[in-house]
Amino acid sequence: MESAATSTEEIWNGVGNPVYPPAARVLQVHGIRGFEQKRARQLNRADYERFDLLIGMDRANIRNMERMTGHSAREGKIRLLLDLTERAGQEVSDPWYTRDFETAYRDIEEGCRGLLKELGV
Repeated sequence: MESAATSTEEIWNGVGNPVYPPAARVLQVHGIRGFEQKRARQLNRADYERFDLLIGMDRANIRNMERMTGHSAREGKIRLLLDLTERAGQEVSDPWYTRDFETAYRDIEEGCRGLLKELGV
């Protein structure tokens, strides 16, 4: 499992940014560790073959993933995270605009629980 950006916004001069400080604070509050050395990287075409699923937080991610991999979400490998929950069709709340990192965390946690259920874990 890896995280990859669908844009270059978090990658400067070939170096990825660390986890955004307000997001890091929410992760710490929830006891999530191990992200301190995380650096952004960009999705690439080879990721489509390398991973079983590519999951986006919103429709813009899905469009970018399709463009970057040359594959369509209709093929079933590119999915919207909340489609794995009872909130299919909804997008993860974007904290970049709302500054509400807690709601984004809850959306992502719900989506991850749905993913684990779908995988039978």
